[in-house]
Amino acid sequence: MRDVAIVSYAQSPSVRTQQDENEVEMLMPLIKEAVEGSGIAKQDIGFTCSGSTDYLSGQSFAFVMAVDAVGAWPPINESHVEMDGAWALYEAWIKIQCGEADSALIFSFGRSSMGETAETLGLQLDPYTLAPLKADAISLAALQARAGLDAGKWTEREMAEIAVRCRAQAKDNPDAQLSGDFETDQLLADPYLVSPLRKHDCPPVSDGAAVMVIAAEEVARKGPNPPVWIRGLEHRLDSHQPGGRDLTLSPSTSLAAQAAGVADGPIDFAELHAPFTHQEVILREALGLGPDVLINPSGGPLSGNPIMVAGLARLGESARRLWAGHGKRAVAHATSGPCLQQNLVCVLEGE
Repeated sequence: MRDVAIVSYAQSPSVRTQQDENEVEMLMPLIKEAVEGSGIAKQDIGFTCSGSTDYLSGQSFAFVMAVDAVGAWPPINESHVEMDGAWALYEAWIKIQCGEADSALIFSFGRSSMGETAETLGLQLDPYTLAPLKADAISLAALQARAGLDAGKWTEREMAEIAVRCRAQAKDNPDAQLSGDFETDQLLADPYLVSPLRKHDCPPVSDGAAVMVIAAEEVARKGPNPPVWIRGLEHRLDSHQPGGRDLTLSPSTSLAAQAAGVADGPIDFAELHAPFTHQEVILREALGLGPDVLINPSGGPLSGNPIMVAGLARLGESARRLWAGHGKRAVAHATSGPCLQQNLVCVLEGE
């Protein structure tokens, strides 16, 4: 196995709606920042991979138009995944492991504000048995939350406390959309959005983009940042049918964590892609993280959730924190699909 590291990262602030820039205009300054921060000449980057979904843009091949942000010349070796950018990173990591490239540029973008996000995500469901029921993403998450409440795995107060903590931690993140000091009792007094979920239990609608450069060891040391090593990387998935699994558990996350080596050493902090408050409880258990592990110091997706970007951002935010010297070893997690259906786990180590 080749040693591969994150060498640079850039992201835009998460905002409720981005009306002044299109996807290419959002990405161009981030790509420039990430490439310059990598210490690798743009023409020397061996592979480019993007993560996005045309459903959010409302047009076919939106990802092809976004490649304009990279530049039309010289020609590039490029690919795309209809997934969160974390899965684009996985493809790029495989490309480097196979020796087909020594470095890679990964970018992702999402403009959730352009449509009805919850309904758009419902298109992920089985087209014959579930999609016709119009079960949107928030309603499915509410079923998951109710299952956990009934099983005694968490309480509504614990869910509210997660929201309070994440948004308080987001005060130190200039890219966060929602931050500040909230009172648990005040949040619990709010009406339900979709019972048992209140507004604070759900992620905000966000627009944003992110860019990352990764490289093999012989290239990774060229940049100004010390390499953040990818020590383990794995993704697994559970049943596509939410009714065919126990929604209070995430066995795919547990399997991915085992393969990635989460338990091989102490974890200083974790960035978890838990769009809903109760999902943090599920992921903490699945990853085997103790109460001493700091969760989502950036504020996490509860403080900014650009779809197709939030998973890659968990790796990027982890790298930023390791560069700043706040820890030695971290776990980053990304999810996709309804009720934590698909999960990616990455173990990162700073020098």
